[in-house]
Amino acid sequence: MRARQRGFTLLELLVVLVIAVLLVALTPPLLSRMSGATELRGAARQIAAGLRLAREQAVTRQQDAVMTLDLAQHRFAVSGDPREVVLPESVALHLYTAQSELVDQATGGIRFFADGSSTGGAITVSGPKLAYRVNVDWLTGAIAIVEEDAQP
Repeated sequence: MRARQRGFTLLELLVVLVIAVLLVALTPPLLSRMSGATELRGAARQIAAGLRLAREQAVTRQQDAVMTLDLAQHRFAVSGDPREVVLPESVALHLYTAQSELVDQATGGIRFFADGSSTGGAITVSGPKLAYRVNVDWLTGAIAIVEEDAQP
């Protein structure tokens, strides 16, 4: 009588290899979608942080502060702050603000006043399937990020 051999059969090894190949083939597309959503969310958070900085400066300095967004160059700056924040080129930006705050077709801002209120508006950061809208309440100056489906 022959002793039973230990190990894997050829069929078992082939099944494991097929599963491994499927995992390697499917993982990169999933990761690229996730990184796109992460990039959008990060850009929306950067914009919200810039708006909060502008509001905080207006209140603490007791003078108007403006966050100016350049849609063509994908960057923004806050008045009184020498830094300029560059946003990813892969995201689409849309600015909704008061007519008085538009500099030209591609540049505009949202102004905050000493009492914390603002001109109000919204900035939308969007990708192919997902968008984030950063809303600024005109009365309170409150800033909120809202996730929405991208507009076709």
